[in-house]
Amino acid sequence: MDQALKLARRAPFTSPNPKVGCLLVRDGEVLAEGYHQGAGHAHAESDALTAAGSAAGATAYVTLEPCTHQGRTPPCAPALVAAGISRVVIAMLDPDERVAGDGVRLLSGAGVEVLTGVGEREARALNAPYIHHRLTGRAYVSLKLALSLDGRLAAADGSARWISGQPARRETHRRRQGADAVVVGSGTAVADDPSLTVRDVEAVRQPARVLVDASGTTPPGARLFEGGEVIVATTNGSPHDAQTAWKEAGAEVLVFPSGAEGVDLDALIVALGRRGWLELYFEGGARLATSLLKRELVNRLDLHLGAVLLGRGGPDLGDLGVSTIAEAGRWRLLESESAGDDVLLSYERAPG
Repeated sequence: MDQALKLARRAPFTSPNPKVGCLLVRDGEVLAEGYHQGAGHAHAESDALTAAGSAAGATAYVTLEPCTHQGRTPPCAPALVAAGISRVVIAMLDPDERVAGDGVRLLSGAGVEVLTGVGEREARALNAPYIHHRLTGRAYVSLKLALSLDGRLAAADGSARWISGQPARRETHRRRQGADAVVVGSGTAVADDPSLTVRDVEAVRQPARVLVDASGTTPPGARLFEGGEVIVATTNGSPHDAQTAWKEAGAEVLVFPSGAEGVDLDALIVALGRRGWLELYFEGGARLATSLLKRELVNRLDLHLGAVLLGRGGPDLGDLGVSTIAEAGRWRLLESESAGDDVLLSYERAPG
């Protein structure tokens, strides 16, 4: 199962589908490997069965319950039965309502031995955005914050390039590639003029870019409008001329209700989830991050601690509505690693 999980991780982007790996073993010998490369490509089980040629009597190790429904490709559970697979070891059940245990029932009903829950924790971590989307219909929100060692988002003059070093920035590009869209606020778009593209790793695709601009301050000549899919999330408070200019620059403009903190971010996350998007990768700035955290909309928090000290800084996180330590939101560490002189920490919101 460890090898099947490694296979599943090979594909940097599979949305709206999950990442899945499959290993076929018979008499202690690996017959074939397979993994899902994305929508429209063969599922992991079919990929492995094709490579094996003959798999009668083999055991299939698969990271997600084999499907039973016809999509762009044929269902996998019947294919395993037809191939004569005698045993299937599954890391986790598929939460998609079109599967949800039907794969296990079909296999068991055909006389195939089924074992579930092997490597389940790792499989759930691998497909956290997919699971969240299938259970809630909402896009999974990851928020990246680059901080100094003393917790500052920027220097006193507002400059933030570069708090983190090149190895940490490479990780940012890797995470961009795995998300459906990269999201920034107008403050970051105006101050830094980012392109939000994948550059420092081999790019198999470019994510969509989403600009959150409630008042129309981002010029249509900003670099994020240069090619690719761009969405501007705004409100009726932005001038008509600004909305027209964004559209002429090639962007799709979505108008959301205006709240006390600008664009209704909850409505934005729901709307993008309805498009089948699994993960949104928010990269700032301070105001946008504060709004997300205050409303408890963040599912994963990626902190990049740069090896600098800034002392009294510029823009920083605002009021999160926390007045006592008992009111503070708690987070659970998922991963930690060094990147050059920087430290990368990833958290998920602790239950309860």
